[in-house]
Amino acid sequence: MAYDELLAEKIRLYFITNGVENREIKMMGGLCFMVDEKMCVGVMGSELMARINPDIYEQSIAKNGCNVMQFTGRPMKGFVIVNLDEVDATHDLDYWLQLCLDYNPLAKSSKKKK
Repeated sequence: MAYDELLAEKIRLYFITNGVENREIKMMGGLCFMVDEKMCVGVMGSELMARINPDIYEQSIAKNGCNVMQFTGRPMKGFVIVNLDEVDATHDLDYWLQLCLDYNPLAKSSKKKK
């Protein structure tokens, strides 16, 4: 599955504008943006994968365009999929990206492979 290059470019621009250092990794047919070596946000197809604080997970999935992330068939608490076609793309993209950045310092790093 290809990912939306325009959405990826909007994320890059947001990070550059806000001075966010990041690294991009292509994975699972999409693109992942790592901040402080932790998965922060990604693009899967035309949707945004957002890693948010699990404490606001329930209220987040109640928002228009936000859905449970079920990558392996099981809900992944703290990860949501946002369909930007169903929301105000610019304003809401900034909102979701900031939620991801707010949670990033609290997020645990993935275990490093040896």
